[in-house]
Amino acid sequence: MHFIAIVGTNAKFSYNRILLRFIKNHFSDKATIEVCEIKDIPMFNENVPETDPKSVQQITAKIENSDGVIIGCPEHNHSVPSPLKSVIEWLSYRVHPLNNKPVMIVGASYHPQGSSRAQLHLRQILDTPGVNAKVLPGNEFLLGNVKEAFDDNGVIKDQQTIKFLEDCFNEFLTFVEAHQNALASNKGTQHEDGGVRWDKAYDVLVLGFGAAGATAARFAADKGAKVLLVDAAPEGHEGGNTRYAGQVVLTGYDYDKMMAYFKQLFGPIEIDEKILSVYVDGIVHMTEYFQKHLGVEQPVSYNRIHRDPDYQAFANGLSPEYPEFEGADTVDLTTVHDGYFDASLWKNLRKQVTDRGKQIDVWFASPAKHLIQDPVSKAVLGVQIQRGDSLVNIRARNGVVLATGGFENNQHYIQTFIGVPKLKVIGTLYNKGDGIQMAQEAGAAFWHMKSYEGYGFNTSFTFENSEEERGKFILDPWADLSHGSIFVAADDGSRYLREDEHGRHGHIYEHGSWHNPTVYEHPHLIFDEAQYNKIGKQKLPYPKFFDITIKADTLTELAAKIKADPVILEKTVKDFNEAAEKGVDAIFGRSADSMQPFGNGPFYATPLATAMLNTQGGAQRNEKAEVISASGAPIPHLYSAGEFGGINANQYNGGGNLAECLIFGKIAGENAALPKSDKSSVALEDDAPTATADFAIASDLQTASSDEIKLGENQYLGRSNAGIGGEILVRITVDEQQNLRDVEILKQSESGDVSAEALEKIPREMVTHNTYEVDAVSGASATSRGLKAAVKDALSQIEAKN
Repeated sequence: MHFIAIVGTNAKFSYNRILLRFIKNHFSDKATIEVCEIKDIPMFNENVPETDPKSVQQITAKIENSDGVIIGCPEHNHSVPSPLKSVIEWLSYRVHPLNNKPVMIVGASYHPQGSSRAQLHLRQILDTPGVNAKVLPGNEFLLGNVKEAFDDNGVIKDQQTIKFLEDCFNEFLTFVEAHQNALASNKGTQHEDGGVRWDKAYDVLVLGFGAAGATAARFAADKGAKVLLVDAAPEGHEGGNTRYAGQVVLTGYDYDKMMAYFKQLFGPIEIDEKILSVYVDGIVHMTEYFQKHLGVEQPVSYNRIHRDPDYQAFANGLSPEYPEFEGADTVDLTTVHDGYFDASLWKNLRKQVTDRGKQIDVWFASPAKHLIQDPVSKAVLGVQIQRGDSLVNIRARNGVVLATGGFENNQHYIQTFIGVPKLKVIGTLYNKGDGIQMAQEAGAAFWHMKSYEGYGFNTSFTFENSEEERGKFILDPWADLSHGSIFVAADDGSRYLREDEHGRHGHIYEHGSWHNPTVYEHPHLIFDEAQYNKIGKQKLPYPKFFDITIKADTLTELAAKIKADPVILEKTVKDFNEAAEKGVDAIFGRSADSMQPFGNGPFYATPLATAMLNTQGGAQRNEKAEVISASGAPIPHLYSAGEFGGINANQYNGGGNLAECLIFGKIAGENAALPKSDKSSVALEDDAPTATADFAIASDLQTASSDEIKLGENQYLGRSNAGIGGEILVRITVDEQQNLRDVEILKQSESGDVSAEALEKIPREMVTHNTYEVDAVSGASATSRGLKAAVKDALSQIEAKN
């Protein structure tokens, strides 16, 4: 079993920390225990916008992925320490990882009675609505007189005390096992006859509202199914990685050539011929798909429009991404229109859902927690979903589709499956691997868990800035970061890649094939004063570049500041200078014209992070989009699509993930909608009264009506769908001379961290300059474009009126 042990204080020294470390070591043969600190978690503040602090998200993920939690609780003023209470506030506000989670409480105190009063209060807190933890009853481990309890190695001296702790821990193991068995037998509320108490029933449940989920939902609806589509993200943040993607879809025209191309992409990685055949067939018919299913009369072929060596480098490198492979000449990209990174495909897919509002209900901020299975046949009968503060059981008469995306924002999974210390996400913040635990509980087989795609400058980088949850996606070429007296240093100060290499979705060339580069904990750009001045002369694609850059007079001082080895860093600069002077980079092959020797100082370092677009791993699926069990047979009524268990592995061509979202989303939705004739051993009370639950049943999809908005004199409404999140609705106010006096944003679903500056700045600039034609905000071009179009629409009504 795997437990999380939370140190219930932010004090630098704590006997409760020593106690938890003893528990970790003493019981290492019975469970793996990770001791977690709360010192970096800020005090609870419900006014924090949109998303919780990163530290809260990290501890949430760890708790969710554990079998149980052990809390080391000190006692302050006869109660729980305020930092611990604050953490529990965070863990019961937007997220609820302690819900139904087994918890054991231990405590150490200077006084003979231990932390008894604090433990009692903590039990009461953990039992409150919104927390709803399952606290181990009847076992209180109270370590009093703690100053004398441990030896110099942090080991409890008294053997009777150890024996009592062992009894308590064994009780906790039994408690957790019983809890897991109860969940495995039935996730729902039990009737006396063994049935599940359902809160609501649909024909199909789709988990995840990105490209795959939206596609599955609309095709299930087109087959006559009543569909519930749920997403963990709040409204305005749905869309998964599709929302942030380039909107290009991999396309081909010759089946045999595309099959040959893909087999080279997979290389030595085995792939089932039947599922690959279905995937490739969908790719070579992608143009017809756009026309028939997306209503795009004239899909745009990248090859026909932008075969231009001076066009945007990212697009040139995608079609094809591996031009040396057999069959590469059939590779193309298809888009909704001649544009990129503007959410055009995502908005089309979202509209397919909203246009079917009578058939598809949508729940936002409603993460799926567990699949509910028949205990005999293992058929998936429904899903347990968190709706507000309630856990509700939703029946799926015909099928469930897992379209929950990858695990880019789950640090535990990244370290466990990919085996790297960390990666910086540049896509959605809501892909946390929710589908993995659900699929594991259902007995699914897994594949491609180590595969992931990246993107960034110098092959695969973004900037490490603690103020930013999402890394900055640097799309435009930034030659000054790879040309001149500059290189990338690993943790110890040495170089480890060719900085001027044109990567392929974050992959670099290595001995005959392309692989993700080694990921280090704190890599840096290293450069000198001349390069600093050179970078400063150009417009910065990342405006905060110099804010996060570190300066030092010597390399020894710089090494200390970035935690590198000074000897290694000095040798690296020396070797780099010699390679630049000779015009030969013998180790990494960087081009001679991109290297300039370093000067004598000062020196600079800018923190980097390896950027991640998406993971590929998840539950294995077959050609029918059925999820495969560990035994190799399909799990009845369970389907999947998209990047959760994506087909792509090893080497990747851009647009391939969006293609599989469309292809397998359609297959999954249509197959999930088919009526199922097999019988369940569980009583299914679809027609019985639903369980009493405090949650909203209705769909969250709302359409803003102009009739509900009050307009004063000289006020006009404007709309636009040019933003990244759908419709933007504004109300403008003009004076008697028709000069702009105010721009109010009444509705928008733009991405908060990406678009916040544009939403604040552009309306103000429009009023100041009395025009909608103002400069776009860097990094938020789609939002800028949408706002300007909405204000233009409002102004056009003045002209029509006159």
